Amino acid sequence: MSRIEKPIYLDYHATTPVDERVLQAMLPFFTDHYGNPSSRSHPYGWQASEAVEIARTQVADLLKVRSDEIIFTSGSTEGLNMAIKGLAESLAHKGKHIISIATEHQAVLDPQTYVSRHGFKITYLKVTDKGMIDIQQLSDAIQSDTIMVIAMWANNETGVIHDMASIGKICRDKGIAFITDATQAIGKIPVDPIACGIDILVMSGHKIYGPKGSGAIWIHQNEKKLKPVPLLHGGGHESGLRAGTLNTPGIVGLGMACKLIRDALSSDMEHVHHLRNEFEKRVISQLEEVQVNGDSNHRLPTVSNLRIDFTESQAVMTKLRTKLAISSGSACSSADPAPSHVLLAMGLTATQAKASYRISFGRMTTELEMELAAQLLIDAVQEYRSQNPVWQMFKQGIDISGLHA
Repeated sequence: MSRIEKPIYLDYHATTPVDERVLQAMLPFFTDHYGNPSSRSHPYGWQASEAVEIARTQVADLLKVRSDEIIFTSGSTEGLNMAIKGLAESLAHKGKHIISIATEHQAVLDPQTYVSRHGFKITYLKVTDKGMIDIQQLSDAIQSDTIMVIAMWANNETGVIHDMASIGKICRDKGIAFITDATQAIGKIPVDPIACGIDILVMSGHKIYGPKGSGAIWIHQNEKKLKPVPLLHGGGHESGLRAGTLNTPGIVGLGMACKLIRDALSSDMEHVHHLRNEFEKRVISQLEEVQVNGDSNHRLPTVSNLRIDFTESQAVMTKLRTKLAISSGSACSSADPAPSHVLLAMGLTATQAKASYRISFGRMTTELEMELAAQLLIDAVQEYRSQNPVWQMFKQGIDISGLHA
């Protein structure tokens, strides 16, 4: 194996590098075009305002929606807090029941916990061992006071894609608001919120080769007339929904990132799909007791979540930390030693969840990096297992049922 100058990066679901074309679009707005978009009395403000509106159109074009329905935020976490808390407050007179999924990101789960302390009841839908929900279970969970359904488009750990059109139809028929966290889906698969009956969509720039600290929330101006109560007050920015001076460079970067997706989504998908499948093929063919977590037929092309039994992912990744950047789950919970709540919800034991690895590929990943990464993981697992007495007992055919869950 050739010498590796720096760790191979296969953690694209945690964050992506800024695309060079995005960076070049942003740079002038740090130094030359530094006006405040809200300054209406001089060219500096006009120029910044025009750039913001161009970016708004670029985001809207990717989503196939109206540009005046796009509100810029600092990222998906802010957008989800705005959607969940703000909509809960504005719709409280209609009801206080919310439906969500047990495998949602913490940026959804935590705001739901917050509103539950203020009298709202949350129903968490269970998922199958493949990470999918039962659509009938969703329909049955709806009550007379249900005001919103929240379902992520694609899971950040397993890549499992939910049936958004079916969820959207149920919500549309019942007149219930449908919110989706599309953070991981955008840039990886086609996303058409109107076609799927979605009312509010949240996205983040740093997952799509844009800058950190940039994002957007789309609020469909349809017959439901949804308007979340703002989280931030202090000005009439963004149609009165998000106070604060706009992050012009970040917004320009987000817009350019969306434009690049429109231009190259199919080729990007084909590239990462090939790398992911080849990586899995190599690992599964050379290691025993390996399984893919999640529905292999309904998942993003960018990610492989592998359960490699008789290992402990944190220990194996420690061996790899100067060579290969992968994860065991969500980046937002990587400091937490507890097993992934997503994998536990799918029925894995704590031991199995802690033996799981998330490997995610991106636009910049090369064939050589994939090949080297696969061999690095294989070697690290084999080294770990060679020192694991339970693995040795398993290989000798000794009953280990009481030792290995």
